[in-house]
Amino acid sequence: APRVPPQRGQGPAPRRCASGLPVNVGVLFVPQQEAWVVERMGRFHRILEPGLNFLIPLLDRVRYVQSLKEIVINVPEQSAVTLDNVTLQIDGVLYLRVMDPYKASYGVEDPEYAVTQLAQTTMRSELGKLSLDRVFRERESLNASIVDAINQASDYWGIRCLRYEIKDIHVPPRVKESMQMQVEAERRKRATVLESEGTRESAINVAEGQKQAQILASEAQKAEQINKAAGREANAVLVRARAKAEAIQLLAAALAQQHGSAAASLSVAEQYVSAFSKLAKDSNTLLLPANTGDVTSMVTQALSIYSTLTKPPAAKSPAEKPAAPADVRAPSAEVPKAEQADSS
Repeated sequence: APRVPPQRGQGPAPRRCASGLPVNVGVLFVPQQEAWVVERMGRFHRILEPGLNFLIPLLDRVRYVQSLKEIVINVPEQSAVTLDNVTLQIDGVLYLRVMDPYKASYGVEDPEYAVTQLAQTTMRSELGKLSLDRVFRERESLNASIVDAINQASDYWGIRCLRYEIKDIHVPPRVKESMQMQVEAERRKRATVLESEGTRESAINVAEGQKQAQILASEAQKAEQINKAAGREANAVLVRARAKAEAIQLLAAALAQQHGSAAASLSVAEQYVSAFSKLAKDSNTLLLPANTGDVTSMVTQALSIYSTLTKPPAAKSPAEKPAAPADVRAPSAEVPKAEQADSS
């Protein structure tokens, strides 16, 4: 049977007319995803299922035709005031589905128009709770709040709101200009902060590089000085050792010549005499011989010491015997006299 579909537009949907409903001819074919509400003598009788159905002519009449498909409704543009007193022009799209054809037919006169008006009022209420900045950031939460509010009221109408989407938000020109200025200022601020951070990082890197360069340069200079000092000291030790070896060789060669021993004796006597002149300079302790005034005896004593050191030791004969104990004790009696002479 031919049927005129209900009109949906920006304004409220017109009421369904009886002339647009299927005519009862006894045999009716109901399309898929549709529900036909049948009244018998003006009272609800039953809901026809998709497929073949039989009705009694003149007694039964199809009163309402409900589509069980998802319905898309454009919510007209409306003005709303935010929490910070900014007037916005906002529109949206509403997605519905008829869940109970009986309630959708007898619970409300025009379910689509009722849901549209409910969506507009709920949208105004929810926008009044948010500031302008939060409206743009929390569009998803705003949509969810509108859907929950619509479902609480439309449950008695047999309609369920599946989702609501905000299509567009129009901001007044002056507010839009101020928002653009705010965005530009924020971007300039970010650019300045990033530039300052880059300058700081660059200065830190340069300072760290100079520090590492100075440390490496000082370590290299230190190692160079250590190497140079070690080389000079080693060379000095070698030079002194070679000089001393050459001096010993020259001295040995000089002593081997004629009258070398006499020259050595003279040198030893001179050193012996000069040693007494340095005693008082190097230390406060003075060791003086008993006969300090007799220089000749001092030289003679030094020469005798030298001759004793240079004289080869004589081998002892088997006939020699150790001295008697009496001979050992005899000089001991003279030791105090020698000590007294030294102390005087």
